[in-house]
Amino acid sequence: MHVLIVYTHPEPNSFNGAMKTAAAKHLRTLGHTVEISDLYAEGFDPAEKAAHYIDRVNPALFTPLAEQRHAGRNGTLPDDVQREIDRIERADLVLFQFPLWWHAQPAILKGWFDRVFVSGKLYTSSMRYDRGIFRGKRAVLSVTTGAPEAAFGPGGRGGDIELLLWPIQYSLHYVGFSVLEPFLSFSVAGHGYSYEDDREKIERLEGYQDAWIARLSGIQDETPLAFPGWADWDDAGRLKPERTPETALRFRKHKPAAIDALNC
Repeated sequence: MHVLIVYTHPEPNSFNGAMKTAAAKHLRTLGHTVEISDLYAEGFDPAEKAAHYIDRVNPALFTPLAEQRHAGRNGTLPDDVQREIDRIERADLVLFQFPLWWHAQPAILKGWFDRVFVSGKLYTSSMRYDRGIFRGKRAVLSVTTGAPEAAFGPGGRGGDIELLLWPIQYSLHYVGFSVLEPFLSFSVAGHGYSYEDDREKIERLEGYQDAWIARLSGIQDETPLAFPGWADWDDAGRLKPERTPETALRFRKHKPAAIDALNC
């Protein structure tokens, strides 16, 4: 299996950095190949803009999706975008490692979605969802949070984690990925392992890392989350009456058993 890790954190010595490194090392020991897309270190530009396109379909008016389609057809996509597409196409599993910032992924990762999922090349009006181009590929989120697990339930002060991650995972489903249950590391405080006077905190961080490594050992055998597909919708895009609403509105099969609260 070839794994792409899309890593999103500006500090290499962060807990996210440690999770990325541990995952890559373990997957390689299992015989898999691993490639890392380090968005901050590689200076990925998250802002879609006219300057990215050398051969404009309409120089007078910048329409992002039209320019994406034109560049995709003519082989003139920006180098950084083409690099990321090539990486995805090589991968069997794409692993996203990032902290939850302002109830969503960091801006650089949102921009990665905006720019890399190129209209006309990676999706069309008919090539989406369970007919998406990345059918057969898997994706999984490994997410750290600042607040404890108890704060991320329905009505919790951190927001319902299912709803917060919905747009990210649904976007992956949109382009055809089979999306696996996310791995969540809660209450991750600080930027690294510099907790000299707090052994308990270090042990909790290491517990998350150990649990993630253990899960990666069997990730090839996991059942993907359930998402609606074309057969579930009527011609207007509404859920058909015979389909259960839970299939469309809840992407997770169940609440995972709580791992000991940890501390991005």
